[in-house]
Amino acid sequence: MSLDWTTLGLQALNVLILVWLLARFFWRPVAGMIERRRAAAQALLDDARAKDEAARLALAQLSQARAGLGQEREAMLARARAQAEEDRAALLAQAAKDAEALRRAGQAAVEAERAAAARAWRERAGRLAVDIAARLAARLRGEAVQAAFLEFLLREIEALPAAARGAAALELVSAGEISAAARADIATRIAAVLGGAPEISFRTEPALIAGLELRGAHLRISNSWRADLDNILRDISHDG
Repeated sequence: MSLDWTTLGLQALNVLILVWLLARFFWRPVAGMIERRRAAAQALLDDARAKDEAARLALAQLSQARAGLGQEREAMLARARAQAEEDRAALLAQAAKDAEALRRAGQAAVEAERAAAARAWRERAGRLAVDIAARLAARLRGEAVQAAFLEFLLREIEALPAAARGAAALELVSAGEISAAARADIATRIAAVLGGAPEISFRTEPALIAGLELRGAHLRISNSWRADLDNILRDISHDG
């Protein structure tokens, strides 16, 4: 068997042409299409990885934000509890202060009422005692009682400073009527103590109960049961 080099050469040429044609019109387009698809797939993968990374980052940020919100919530709750406790303590303190003020005000009112009642009772008791004493003293009217009060009056006049004895006109007030003879004697004795000759008028004032009172423009000597009882009543009313 002999080789036909011409035929072999033509077949080899055909193979080369076929390979060139395949490489020219098939493999390159197919390889380009495959490369484009691979690049598109790679781009999709890269985009998916980027989105996944973004999603992970967003999830991490969300978790961090949730943790921060939790911490802020706890801090807010703690502040609210502290403020509530502070407000409660302030309210309790104010309530205690108000209660103490009310207690003191009530106690002051009770004490004031008690003091007023005590003063009223002292005044009533004093007036009753004075009324009783006045009724008893009213029975002592007489020359002896008048003479005793005259002696008391003369002593008080003697105790006055010399400058206070220069009255020109005086009035002698008595609880009961004084006879003309007794008036003359009383005027003489008063003038002797005063050291002058004052004009003395006489007047009756039953409210004195008993005693004598000498009155002038700048002189007043109260020497009577009424004056003594009024002094006693004032002492009783202002006692305590």
